[in-house]
Amino acid sequence: MASIAGQQRIPAPSIRSAERLYSWIATLDHKRIGILYLITTGVFFILGGLEALVLRLQLATPESGLISPEAYNAIFTMHGTTMIFLVVMPALLGFSNYLVPLMIGARDMAFPRLNAFSYWLLLFGGLLLYFSFLNASPPDTGWFSYAPLTEQPYSMNKGVDFWIVGLTVTSVGTIATGVNLIVTILALRTRGMGLWRMPIFVWMSLINALLIVGAVPSLTAAQIMLLFDRNLGTKFFDVGAGGSPILWQHLFWFFGHPEVYIMVLPAFGMISEVVPVFSRKPVFGYRLLVLAGMAIAVLSFMVWGHHMFAVGMGFPADVVFGAASMIIAVPTGIKIFNWLATMWGGRLQFTVPMLFATGFILMFTMGGVTGVQFAVVAADWQLTDSYYVVAHFHYVLFGGTMLAVFAAAYYWFPKMTGRMLDERLGKWHFWLTLAGFNLTFFPMHILGLMGMPRRVYTYPDKPGWELLNSAETVGSFILGVSTLVFIWNIYRTLRAGEAAGNDPWDAWTLEWATASPPPSWNFATAPPVSGPRPLQALKQQGVATDYSGAVEISNIPDPATEDSQVDGIVDAIQDRFGTAQIGVISFISSEIVFFAALIIAFLAYRTASVSGPGQESLAVLRTGLFSVALWASSGTLFLAERRLHRRDRRGFHRWLLLTIVLGVVFLIGQMLEYRSLYREGVRLGDNLFTSSFFTLTGFHGAHVTIGLIALGILFVLMLVQSRFDPVTHQGGIRAVAIYWHFVDLVWLIIFVAVYLRWLY
Repeated sequence: MASIAGQQRIPAPSIRSAERLYSWIATLDHKRIGILYLITTGVFFILGGLEALVLRLQLATPESGLISPEAYNAIFTMHGTTMIFLVVMPALLGFSNYLVPLMIGARDMAFPRLNAFSYWLLLFGGLLLYFSFLNASPPDTGWFSYAPLTEQPYSMNKGVDFWIVGLTVTSVGTIATGVNLIVTILALRTRGMGLWRMPIFVWMSLINALLIVGAVPSLTAAQIMLLFDRNLGTKFFDVGAGGSPILWQHLFWFFGHPEVYIMVLPAFGMISEVVPVFSRKPVFGYRLLVLAGMAIAVLSFMVWGHHMFAVGMGFPADVVFGAASMIIAVPTGIKIFNWLATMWGGRLQFTVPMLFATGFILMFTMGGVTGVQFAVVAADWQLTDSYYVVAHFHYVLFGGTMLAVFAAAYYWFPKMTGRMLDERLGKWHFWLTLAGFNLTFFPMHILGLMGMPRRVYTYPDKPGWELLNSAETVGSFILGVSTLVFIWNIYRTLRAGEAAGNDPWDAWTLEWATASPPPSWNFATAPPVSGPRPLQALKQQGVATDYSGAVEISNIPDPATEDSQVDGIVDAIQDRFGTAQIGVISFISSEIVFFAALIIAFLAYRTASVSGPGQESLAVLRTGLFSVALWASSGTLFLAERRLHRRDRRGFHRWLLLTIVLGVVFLIGQMLEYRSLYREGVRLGDNLFTSSFFTLTGFHGAHVTIGLIALGILFVLMLVQSRFDPVTHQGGIRAVAIYWHFVDLVWLIIFVAVYLRWLY
């Protein structure tokens, strides 16, 4: 009986499987979340690849009828959207999720729950996008969704709505991940790891996160305007009502060109980690590499107009954007030079990661050279919307980023799983990928120069066109086979792969100073950092390099400090604000871009309406009175914080309550204004003025509401939790206060722009 009872206590296999599944679904571990990112993007990569194969089969022969024009448009839209938003960008964020805390000696990301939330937003946004197939209405307007093609009546089905909502959901998660990475890197680095000792991958992840925060909200604002046009009757991009499709292009490409570097900068970081290890020498020009990444980030916000040379922006704009597009090639070229200089004179080891890294350098260089040609306005006019653009884009993002992702996969797979991917299969994967890629995309340069336009579902039987297209189709299937080899390698390795050990590559960065795979706590003891290659220093000192478990304290050298002006500034910011406040400030940076887009739309449209209501319909005095209440709430919240510093709990409570009351008064005033305008017959969709006015003020009102909810939570905690200590929770309270002050400042700008029309 005892043995039977003991057997009954052993969980059934199905129960154990369910528990393991739940542990992954509910995980907050950054490493598991990173793996979930990579698995999810891998599935979408297969879907996007299958879509590409269908496109290539259709184009293999001239005047083919394999699929209809409508199906072709939908598939190429989903292929581009999938690869950009659901594969490349989140795959890079997945590697950052997994590696950044390990590389900086941290236990986890700064906000683990936000990290998990970001992943689920990616998954649900992607599923929502693909649900459009089940609704028989996939988007068919291209990954760029140019207006007015996306307006009704030109796109009557719900495909564009699925595209907007699905990508908006994923974009929110992407911004949240960007904020999380910024705070993690700035606030959670282990002792001794100054900014100039961080691995280059960490640097590129930080710069990438800043790009995300600064660029993605522009797309979100444009998508919201388009969604309102399609479903609420606004006129943002309605040409008949005076709307401008060019506004869509400006907002989209203000996101779109930094997006290229969002999809490339982490890849630069990957190559900067792989090449030195397998060259057996330090990376050449560490600081120059970092500064070049910074320069790329800054310049990426100044070149969006080169996507719009054909729209007729005018000579001055063409000159400025053309010059900026040429200049941005300089820091990119510096990086390539640094990698080659690192390899020069090194003891090269052409492992599979190094093969893919070398392939990246060659293919990305080719893509960069063709990209510079688009900075020349005359050349751009001839090549835009031709297959030359398709070739350039894929040489940058597949020949570039995806080869870097494969290099990273082979390099860090042992750390993630504890097993080594098969080198022989890996080399088959590399050579098939390189051959298939070049056979697929190099002929597109020639077709583009011969005049073949992109985004066409078929083509006439012109000399040479069928031969080149057929070759591209063969190349695409070789790429498909190479992907199958990679998948088989992963499957076989997970079942019975060679054990990797903690540091199979004899590497130099901190992720190799723990077990493979790492424990949930990453490091039992913080590894000492004495330079940008901390493990190399420990190995030279003959010190143990496994910090996943107990380590003899006497064997751990003290981390060397690094004094630099930049580190001093960052430390001062961290001491002044704290983790929660840095997170809110990073989030506010994205909100600035979002509101800037809405304000620009209002300023462009305030007097552009063909007919209907205008600014004269607004009650300036009444709105001004209610606005005073909102601005005064910043003062009362400041006084509440003063009471907090004095440990005056009751005074803090009273001033906080008054702040909430003043915020509610402002919202009531806004609702009264809306009701008054409604009674006068003013509606959201009347004209450009009402569209931009209600959208701008409405979103600000939504932000006020969010701020009031946060303030209300603080107030309730003060009431129901006797142990709630305002001083102990000062960081969270200060974070809410920063957000509230930002909302008030935004309203000051909106009030001047919208109501004080005599100022301009």
